[in-house]
Amino acid sequence: MMATKRNYYGFGFNPLESQHHFLVLIPRAQNDKVIIYERFSWQDDREEQTINVRDDRPKVQLSKRKWKQIEETLRVEFNERLKSKKIFVGRWRSGQVPVQRLLGKEMTLLTWAIEDCDPSVIPVAVKNWLGLSPEERWWLFTMTNAATGHISDKRGWRKAIRYALTENPLEETSRQLSFFDFSTRNITK
Repeated sequence: MMATKRNYYGFGFNPLESQHHFLVLIPRAQNDKVIIYERFSWQDDREEQTINVRDDRPKVQLSKRKWKQIEETLRVEFNERLKSKKIFVGRWRSGQVPVQRLLGKEMTLLTWAIEDCDPSVIPVAVKNWLGLSPEERWWLFTMTNAATGHISDKRGWRKAIRYALTENPLEETSRQLSFFDFSTRNITK
């Protein structure tokens, strides 16, 4: 079957391929929280989905202010990959935005890293997240999700992800650079 725009929702989600997806709920009000659900079913022929509290798994909630700091990076990263596969691109808008399952894992990993961090370190988290390959992001999501994947789990792997993405890499100092230059010269002699 040839893919048409009607087959795709949000960012690369096609329920005819797999019903496993992530659903981002973006509120209109600035003070409300953005919530991300992992879902395994799609209510056919309905763009607006009903959240099933028994089956749909809330993964993370964060302030709309923090979401605004990452949404453009997510949009650009995901749309570049969707374009390369000749899949229709997505956009963030108020309401519900479905995200294809692998992209959803990557998005959730980044939101776990920033959910409880100081907003000033979000650019560091974004830079580090962009430095990971998709496969590394999927693996980190899988490990974190297995241990602390529920919306209220904020310990263990979830904390480790926050520290790994928001506190590394440390700023390079001139001392570190000169050590690197020195050791490189010694190796080549």
